[in-house]
Amino acid sequence: MATSNFVDYVKIYCRSGNGGRGSVHFRREKYIPKGGPDGGDGGKGGDIIIVGNSHMWTLLHLRYTRHLKAGNGENGGGQRSTGADGKDIIIEVPLGTIARDPETGEVIAEITEHDESIIMMPGGRGGLGNDHFKNATNQTPQYAQPGEEGIERSVIFELKILADVGLVGFPNAGKSTLLSVVSAARPEIADYPFTTLVPNLGIVAYRDNQSFVMADIPGIIEGAHEGKGLGLRFLRHIERNSILLFLVPADSDDINKEYDILLNELKKYNPELLDKQRILAISKTDMLDEELMEEIKATLPQKLKYVFLSSIANIGIIQLKDLIWKALED
Repeated sequence: MATSNFVDYVKIYCRSGNGGRGSVHFRREKYIPKGGPDGGDGGKGGDIIIVGNSHMWTLLHLRYTRHLKAGNGENGGGQRSTGADGKDIIIEVPLGTIARDPETGEVIAEITEHDESIIMMPGGRGGLGNDHFKNATNQTPQYAQPGEEGIERSVIFELKILADVGLVGFPNAGKSTLLSVVSAARPEIADYPFTTLVPNLGIVAYRDNQSFVMADIPGIIEGAHEGKGLGLRFLRHIERNSILLFLVPADSDDINKEYDILLNELKKYNPELLDKQRILAISKTDMLDEELMEEIKATLPQKLKYVFLSSIANIGIIQLKDLIWKALED
């Protein structure tokens, strides 16, 4: 995913179609000058539908779309002729996309499966023709129903990446390097902060032809829940991950403090994130000896699963995959 091609937030003004009005019409034939009512019904207005597409990874195709308008239903005609339905608008979106109301924050629709289809904004119903309103006391009704109006409002489309494992850490913790080692993903890697500006996904191969998806989320800094750094723009991607893999470099001044800051940012953003399984990976451990590792182990939180690894030296990679796979099965 190129930086310029990753779009995870768009706002579009949408309008479903109006229903066609019913017809006021009477049967007129050569030998039947005063035939009864035969006005047909109006057609239904077009729906606005979102459909999941597992081959998409971004909302880029919607970036320059400002308005979406479904077709109106046509009016009914004589001889009980029903008007044509309005044309639907179908919007394909990546899995993990939600559509919500920008004013209330209400989630209108959420797509998590391939080919999942949700009518986000139904079109108006067509009105009934006068044929429906005849009765014993009124044989020639002079009225029919108007069609229902469609729905119109702005909609925010927001992508929250679906992945089994989300990498969480400060900028330059080695997340991108780890992803490039365990998968075929090739994120940009450099020794300066905020190299990663968009989430990167990689499929990690495991034993017996099994695999899981890992996401490298752009680095978090203290205050990210308030929008600092890349802040809220990417914290939402962590909400969809089954496991959170915290990456803290071995040369950190205080590993526990760094882990606590990351945990606190997630808690302030969304307390439910703390319910997810967590694994601590201490990276860049090729610079540590056994004695230093034992000292670090003694300071780590109890019951927290951890692993020492070095992406460059290929240390601890297999152990990390085993830990993740066991956590996924649990």
